[in-house]
Amino acid sequence: MTPEIGHFALILAFMLALIQGPALFMGARGQDARFAVFGQRASILIFCLVGLSFFSLMHAYAVSDFSVVNVFENSHSAKPFIYKLTGTWGNHEGSMLLWALILTLFSAVLALQGRAAPRDLLLLTLGVQALIIAAFLAFILFTSNPFERLIPAPADGTGLNPLLQDPGLAIHPPFLYLGYVGFSIPFSFAVAALIRGRADSVWARLVRPWALIAWVFLTIGIMLGSWWAYYELGWGGWWAWDPVENASFMPWLAGTALIHSIRVVERRDAMKGWALLLAITTFSLSLVGTFLVRSGVITSVHAFAVDPARGVFILAILFAAIGGSLSVFAFRANSLSATGAFAPVSREGALVVNNVLLLVACAVVFVGTFYPLFIDVLSGEKISVGAPYYNLIFAPLASLTLILAAVGTLLAWKKGDLGASLRKLWPASAAALAVAIIAAVVADRARISGAFAMGLVVWLAGGAFLDIAERIKLFRAPLAQSLSRAKGLPGAAWGASIAHGGLALFALGAASMSLWKTEVVQLMAEGDSAAIAGYEVTLQSVERLRGPNYEAERATFVATKNNESVTLAGERRFYPVRGMETSEAAIRARGPNDLYISFGANTSGNGWPVRLFFNPLVGFLWIGAGVTAFGGLIAFGDRGRKPAKLRKEKPAPAGAETAPA
Repeated sequence: MTPEIGHFALILAFMLALIQGPALFMGARGQDARFAVFGQRASILIFCLVGLSFFSLMHAYAVSDFSVVNVFENSHSAKPFIYKLTGTWGNHEGSMLLWALILTLFSAVLALQGRAAPRDLLLLTLGVQALIIAAFLAFILFTSNPFERLIPAPADGTGLNPLLQDPGLAIHPPFLYLGYVGFSIPFSFAVAALIRGRADSVWARLVRPWALIAWVFLTIGIMLGSWWAYYELGWGGWWAWDPVENASFMPWLAGTALIHSIRVVERRDAMKGWALLLAITTFSLSLVGTFLVRSGVITSVHAFAVDPARGVFILAILFAAIGGSLSVFAFRANSLSATGAFAPVSREGALVVNNVLLLVACAVVFVGTFYPLFIDVLSGEKISVGAPYYNLIFAPLASLTLILAAVGTLLAWKKGDLGASLRKLWPASAAALAVAIIAAVVADRARISGAFAMGLVVWLAGGAFLDIAERIKLFRAPLAQSLSRAKGLPGAAWGASIAHGGLALFALGAASMSLWKTEVVQLMAEGDSAAIAGYEVTLQSVERLRGPNYEAERATFVATKNNESVTLAGERRFYPVRGMETSEAAIRARGPNDLYISFGANTSGNGWPVRLFFNPLVGFLWIGAGVTAFGGLIAFGDRGRKPAKLRKEKPAPAGAETAPA
């Protein structure tokens, strides 16, 4: 009976969303205040209904109700309980229900917390959200029903994809969806601003925290996904430019440009049209990512669905959202006149260049992702676009963006002095040059690129530090005064510098993995040894064992370096229910460096193929991403200076006439 309750709740939520959207638009026009009240309350009720539906599905997984097709196809009685629960979203139907739950959650929070917004703006934004919610609930009900019954109920299920039976991938999708769906709020705010013909500092101040928190969640989601790919897939890498990886990276790039642009609108009342277009683009790219994963046009370890009908439905949503929003933009963008002018050499100018570079980088990823699909459709030829393409085009763009980031933070608003900013950066320049020379001398290969990469890392980190140092007058004022200024520094300033520092750490890990990773492949029997990066690695033993729902071969390795030995264990797991294998790499983390070992099947009888990697400074990838997300969280906590239009007005003198709001 529980699945029927969930299904019925989902139908009610869909019907309510269909009514809510028009009611909110009529309420925004001031036709009847009751429309507005109903629309806002409906946001909360829809969230409760979708929440009931989601937890009904989770209950079916928890009790192994195999009369539900979704549970039968993605669960098994022998599966560990934690993966029964996370299996709720480890499939297409359940993941779309989670998407809808998060979408309705954000709308409910906006309805409850949006009282500071102008009423018409709030109602229009909730109205656009209602249309998005109705579209996705229709998609779930008509093409992806998670409560479809199977009668008679089978005795057991077919099990969850073994690759998803992992803590990293269990928590990766919720964070990713919080990022994807979170950008729906800036999108709805942008469309609402276009409808009302006004976007100003009030609008920017309302949108900025939503854009920041979505960007933080998306950063964490991408970080968790790369971490999972690193230790679970046994290939020794962390990013393969897989189309589904790119699907999450594109909205991250556009979202990064968006949060910078919103800051300009908030501070200078400029770049309004650009910020609105970026809000539309970012969420549109999130929808593109949804299309890629669920349309069946690609095959990936990350992809869920292979049903073309679902792809057509998602494509219709995509065209409606993008086409509709861009049409409104085309008709209304001219009404958004900017009042804040700025010189080309200024912080605003630097942010414009930053935006252009980020969007060009995003376009490079978009072309690399979709070009093989276009060629396949036009000619039937199967091609792939791999790392060489991205290294050739994307890497220089990313490097230029990081170089200019350090300069832009030291430029003044409205009109800056480029020469003065560069002079302030001389300590970062000197440190970057010194590190580049050291890297060129010490590195065994890729000296020029390695020297440049290390210099770039120090330059970016130095720029982030000097930005804060300049703000608090470090070394130019007494220490007590500098500390006092540091305490009073806005969270947005701290957040930006911390995020830039995190990007420097991330770039350090990425450059080191790209330039100095070493690999040895060797066929090893028990007792054999191999050498890599100063380690002598011996295959001590291989034994068979049984897990809760899998059979495994566990290889025990002993790694010795500088007379210090450590024992490592890796596994190859076979899941009989699914007939699939997974790999559990043996990883020795020593500081930020990893000794990474994976092994294959002994098909020849002469030994196991073993791949050994030494991954230098790889830990900085996830440390840097975490620091970057933390910087975004610090900036999110800063509500900034309240714009004049939102400040509490003083009571008018008795008898004075008051202009209508």
